[in-house]
Amino acid sequence: MQDVIIIGAGPIGLACGIEAQEKGLNYLILDKGTLVNSLYRYPLNMTFFSTSDKLEIGGVPFISHNPKPTRSEALEYYRRVASHWKLNLKLYEAIVEIQKKEEYFVVATTKGNYQTKALVIATGFYDRPFLLNVPGEELPKVKHYYSEAHPYFGMDLAVVGAANSAVDVALETFRKGAKSVTMIIREQEIGTNVKYWARPDIVNRIKEGSIKAFFGASIIAIEENNIQIEDDTGTHTLPNDFVLAMTGYEPNFELLEELGVGFQKDEFKTPIYNPETMESEADNVFLAGVVCGGYKTNKWFIENSREHAPIIMNALVQKLKFRKQ
Repeated sequence: MQDVIIIGAGPIGLACGIEAQEKGLNYLILDKGTLVNSLYRYPLNMTFFSTSDKLEIGGVPFISHNPKPTRSEALEYYRRVASHWKLNLKLYEAIVEIQKKEEYFVVATTKGNYQTKALVIATGFYDRPFLLNVPGEELPKVKHYYSEAHPYFGMDLAVVGAANSAVDVALETFRKGAKSVTMIIREQEIGTNVKYWARPDIVNRIKEGSIKAFFGASIIAIEENNIQIEDDTGTHTLPNDFVLAMTGYEPNFELLEELGVGFQKDEFKTPIYNPETMESEADNVFLAGVVCGGYKTNKWFIENSREHAPIIMNALVQKLKFRKQ
């Protein structure tokens, strides 16, 4: 029997494991993918917005070559953290079902069954892309993740979205030799929250015609050699080799709902939890990291949610002590 199972081996899940270990709790960290799976999926040449010190967990120094570390430096750092603390990890082990018993949970995974007194949900959001829900989305040419520009050299591309990731993809693939880059944008302008150095760049590329953009538009069908889009002027058929759908991601709401986590009646579907303990309305189900923001995925980052770990484990220790008395 575990005291706590932490679902998600991202930086915040690891931080929770470290705190559990420090408090003498029996714990297990489960993840359906690799260590810090979301960071692994980031573009190969990505640089973090945060400085390295703000990404540190477990008292392990994060030294990078520049003030803002790269993806590869972050992956190396979190591997070092996991090794240093000898964290109790089970990777590539997806959750199949969680059953609530009277005093504990039974967690069934693809590789085994575990019992635990408490759960910490630290699943983030990056593993669940928003789908276009159009015919042809299942074709191999449709990508919801972007790693690098090289595969798209000489290709006709459609980039869906107008936020940071879409802008970065459009600019990089254009500069690395894509035959054409067309942005399909639901809104009437490039996102106002796009990085201050990138927004003028993409606006000017669109203005000069280097990158084409359809505003107030959406893809209505995807075929092997073209896409059909619709905007205020009608329907258009465009030659296309790849669709890069940078449409954002969402938390695993289904898992939260199955566990009995409640939500605020707001546009972001924000989970209800006690900020003093991070415990949800479901008894002994705690929330940590980005998942706490619901659809507002830009509210919580590593730097401002790593403090969830000590809050949760302090609260859990008190609950377990009380239960034993």
